[in-house]
Amino acid sequence: MSLRLTTLAAALLLASSVHAAEQIKVGLLSTLSGPGAGLGVDIRDGFNLAIKHLNGKLGGLPAEVLIADDQQNPDVAKQTADKFLKKDKVDFMTGIVFSNLMLAVGPTVFENKTFYISANAGPSQYAGEQCNPYFFNVAWQNDNLHEAVGKTVQDKGFKNVVIVTPNYPGGKDAVAGFKRYYKGKVADEIYTKLGQLDYAAELAQIRATKPDALFFFLPGGMGINFVKQFVAAGLSRDTQLFAPGFSADEDIIKAVGAPMMGMFNSSHWAHDMDNVENKRFVADFQKEFGRLPSLYASQGYDAALMMDAAVRDVKGKVDDKAALQKALEAKRFKSVRGDFKFNTNHYPVQNYYLRAISKDATGRVTNKTMGTIFTNHADAYVAQCKMK
Repeated sequence: MSLRLTTLAAALLLASSVHAAEQIKVGLLSTLSGPGAGLGVDIRDGFNLAIKHLNGKLGGLPAEVLIADDQQNPDVAKQTADKFLKKDKVDFMTGIVFSNLMLAVGPTVFENKTFYISANAGPSQYAGEQCNPYFFNVAWQNDNLHEAVGKTVQDKGFKNVVIVTPNYPGGKDAVAGFKRYYKGKVADEIYTKLGQLDYAAELAQIRATKPDALFFFLPGGMGINFVKQFVAAGLSRDTQLFAPGFSADEDIIKAVGAPMMGMFNSSHWAHDMDNVENKRFVADFQKEFGRLPSLYASQGYDAALMMDAAVRDVKGKVDDKAALQKALEAKRFKSVRGDFKFNTNHYPVQNYYLRAISKDATGRVTNKTMGTIFTNHADAYVAQCKMK
């Protein structure tokens, strides 16, 4: 038998040995306690709503979703991920909110050749030189929403800006993204502790600087406390607030209320987007959980839809990693944000929108989509990605 025929026979034997799974296991590891819990809870609830819409299945196979709290602690995250991978033998992982945890968990997941579908964390490292075939981000790259705010602040003509962000990888990506498109004066860059809730010292620093605009990225409870304290200190009278959608979404608005009115933010998704998938998602989320979904919930929902489409594409043969990767890259699902595609680094190419916080027709304080900031926007790191 020729070498070519031998190779072909081996390939056919390998293909025939890959059987369809009987069920699909997902390890959903997220921040479900502490100041960042609201973010993880929304990802979890969005993901579970999608599973409900899919009749408890992914790709037509019964779905088992294992849920764990990473406690916003890298060591806890690594230990739990190891259990999901080695003991539970999950087919996919998802759920991590914070980039420092994603960077801690990623190497173990990738070494195990398990696909990670990020419903939030989008570190620049995994978009660039450390990109990996087993990592997909269904949300955005960390810099993107901040880039959109930077362009908005630039276009609106603000000249003297203060930046406030936590001192961790996601915060540093935020500053890099904002400054990539804002070319005016940055009077001060203030880095807080991750999870900080008292901003008296920072507010005194801002008051002394007298900026005409302030850009902040403080996710979860951090943003809630910051906005309350900023407005109570009277600083909003002379300084226009700008934020990425993470720091101005429905979970934050619900906790803060009227003081957030007049604030601008950026997002790739909004609850008032006019498409069939989004209308169903928003209506059913409100019925199921009694609140408007945030962008985190939309990302959790899309992560499940992405897994569903890929498992269906490979007819349940999730052990065929090459076929599963191609199916994930093909993105054969309808996102609640409208259409987008994956770039060569497995991060989205998509639109970003300007939202303003105001009262709607019912008197509810909420986000209203004002227009498009970027169309088919790719991240700044893709050229550094040499996907193996």
